[in-house]
Amino acid sequence: MEYLDQLMGYQVVDGTTVGDLFTVRFLIDIAGQVMLASVILIVGFFLAGFFRRRIIRLAERSRHFDKTMGGFLANIVRYGLLALTIIFVLQNFGFQTASLIALLGAAGLAIGLALQGVLSGVASGVMLVVFRPIKVGDFVSVNGVMGTVKDISIFTTELATLDNVQIIMPNTSVWSSTITNYSVYDRRRAEWIFGVAYGADLAKAEQIIKDTILGDPRSLTDPEPFIQVNNLGDFSVDFLVRVWVPAAAYFQYQADMKRLVKEAFDAGGIDIPFPTRTVRNISA
Repeated sequence: MEYLDQLMGYQVVDGTTVGDLFTVRFLIDIAGQVMLASVILIVGFFLAGFFRRRIIRLAERSRHFDKTMGGFLANIVRYGLLALTIIFVLQNFGFQTASLIALLGAAGLAIGLALQGVLSGVASGVMLVVFRPIKVGDFVSVNGVMGTVKDISIFTTELATLDNVQIIMPNTSVWSSTITNYSVYDRRRAEWIFGVAYGADLAKAEQIIKDTILGDPRSLTDPEPFIQVNNLGDFSVDFLVRVWVPAAAYFQYQADMKRLVKEAFDAGGIDIPFPTRTVRNISA
């Protein structure tokens, strides 16, 4: 130790000691490592953001690559690049990343056992994104909740109900439930039951229903509309009517037809009966 102290105190030139040179060299090395780490961080964050934005734009422009999958993959790429950036920075400072990765793996296993429910949610989110039973923009019914899908993340799915209320559901409940997706097919079948009085002209009533339906441009003629008497009720003869319509117009169309058929019945003299009860007075 005395010899080392003497060596570090040995003057090289103009009062500069060996210790001073080692200190300067050490500071230069540290400064170089810090600058390199800063460059790696800047480049890593830039690339992570760049590739994330690029994937999202490709998803928006592609017909076969929806926004849900695009956002999911974009986040995976972003976090993957950030993880690599951190590893490179640690290696730059001399850390043994192999042992660090092994330690993180062991810690991850322990955390995974403790957070099985959370990991189940992550797995459900991955399944929803990969198999895509629903996607952003779809109108669905899940777990008794009906609404438009606004977002699908790793842990949760966000819906907006018909009255514009935000509903956030865990992906485990979404994936394990029966999903009714109203947006998959471009056509839906509307159905009504129209009752007419027993004294009404059934052929005329059927023709009025048919003319009213076919007179609406939203009604599809292939398959042909179904109009048949299917029930003789207590106070009415019931027509079962089924018509195919574009899915986007379904709800408004179904409501409009009820009003239009009622108005056509009134104009054509077809009565829609009210419930009636016959009371007989039997005198002693």
